[in-house]
Amino acid sequence: MDRIVTTGTFDGLHRGHRLLLDSLRREGERRGAQPLVVTFDRHPLAMIDPSRAPHILMLPSERDARLRGLGFDVAEVHFDEQMRRLTAEAWMRRLRDEYGATAVMLGYDNTFGCDGTGLGIRDYEELGRGLGVEVLGCGVEPGVSSSDIRRALAAGDIAGSNAMLGYEWTLRGNVVHGREMGRDIGFRTANLSVDPRLQLPGRGVYATMVKMPDGTEMPAVTNIGMRPTFDEQGPVSVETHIPGFAGDLYGTELCIRPVAKIRDEARFRTIGELRLNIERDVARSLEILNSCTA
Repeated sequence: MDRIVTTGTFDGLHRGHRLLLDSLRREGERRGAQPLVVTFDRHPLAMIDPSRAPHILMLPSERDARLRGLGFDVAEVHFDEQMRRLTAEAWMRRLRDEYGATAVMLGYDNTFGCDGTGLGIRDYEELGRGLGVEVLGCGVEPGVSSSDIRRALAAGDIAGSNAMLGYEWTLRGNVVHGREMGRDIGFRTANLSVDPRLQLPGRGVYATMVKMPDGTEMPAVTNIGMRPTFDEQGPVSVETHIPGFAGDLYGTELCIRPVAKIRDEARFRTIGELRLNIERDVARSLEILNSCTA
């Protein structure tokens, strides 16, 4: 069967990606061609220049599962040195020969090939004509990109990032043992081990909803930061306090859905002052979350 193909990293599957995918689906139906998304197992910069590689909005496995859930065939390619050296023409030939592409659809800023930086849609169209592959463009979703969403999350702008994504962003992690300082001050927390490739919201305290192992959601307050009151050093931690919950979550996976930032990270002079502020954070979080469901 003929295929119409698009290719890219599709990190976050945001509104701009959905515009492209909707166009791909419609054009596939018109042509009687199966739409296929060819994507990568990592961001190309993770191999080309790791120091410049961005944190990602979702893991490749989650991205691919969502694409398949939307009805698309998915081919995930391992991005390695050989892949990096492919020219735009060689990559298009591979799309034709390996994946059966009779047409390729490009997003408004989509380029591919080691020589693709200076190429525009007309250049790709010319390459395609020489290979018997039609190259198509699609519309633009202004002001939406994976980079913009990362910046919004880093600034703690949950509403802004969700608006660009077109859905509510979530963060998954396994519950692991920590120093259990929350227990000592009366606020037990679930300490999440999060994949280091993932983008985190900016350091601070957030009103969140937590999807529990049984599938139910519970209101919570989540701290993302370095525990400055305890002079912590090391990686940023993600700790969630679930008011009223006293069970054992070790070894389970939680899905955190940030709703709004409550405050920036702060250092408190005493444990008593910290406890008082956590009480305020919990009250504020419940107020925010109750207003969202009212």
